[in-house]
Amino acid sequence: MTFSVFYEQAAARKGGEVAMKALLPPKPERERLRETGDDRYLSEITRCIFKAGFVWRVIENKWPDFEAAFEGFVPAYWQQVPVEVLEQLAGDTRVVRNLQKIRTVPENARMIMEVAQDHGSFGRFLAEWPSEDQVGLLMYLKRNGARLGGNTAQYFLRRVGWDGFIMSRDVVTALTRAEILDASPSSKKGLTQAQEAFNEWHQETGLPISHLSRIVSFTVDN
Repeated sequence: MTFSVFYEQAAARKGGEVAMKALLPPKPERERLRETGDDRYLSEITRCIFKAGFVWRVIENKWPDFEAAFEGFVPAYWQQVPVEVLEQLAGDTRVVRNLQKIRTVPENARMIMEVAQDHGSFGRFLAEWPSEDQVGLLMYLKRNGARLGGNTAQYFLRRVGWDGFIMSRDVVTALTRAEILDASPSSKKGLTQAQEAFNEWHQETGLPISHLSRIVSFTVDN
């Protein structure tokens, strides 16, 4: 199926091409990934983990307090933080007091530090990873990080500006309806089916994969 079918449907549902384009995320810039500090990546990973299964608005409203409680999310500190500090945070009213999620911070800090040792920075690592292999990156983050399965890593990558798709409910519905996806959207097979489609459409249109993903989502009524 050519992408023009999705494009035309999305434009019609959103009130025209101009209105639809206004809803697209910023165009991804690899230089921005390189320039972003590793503390910001740990912050965004943690934010997405706390949002998972929770009211997003609450986390966003409390995020300045999270930043203060976690002292700016410096990976070098959090990779070796004493257990007592984590336990204290579990009683800190500035954050959502979920000890299991709090414990992901040192684990993901260690992942970031290990990547930085090999690539210079976590941002450079992301910038060098091709969008055509998002599945590989998702598998890496899930394997080496904490609580980065499901859609959590996908939302993290979108938030920091990495060019990828998100298997949201609407995207899954659209891909299934188009008979592109016939496996679980969280399985490696399902992710690979989506990746192959988005790669093909990227070659066809020249549009960023993040834009293609968002346009596909617009074709579903919600």
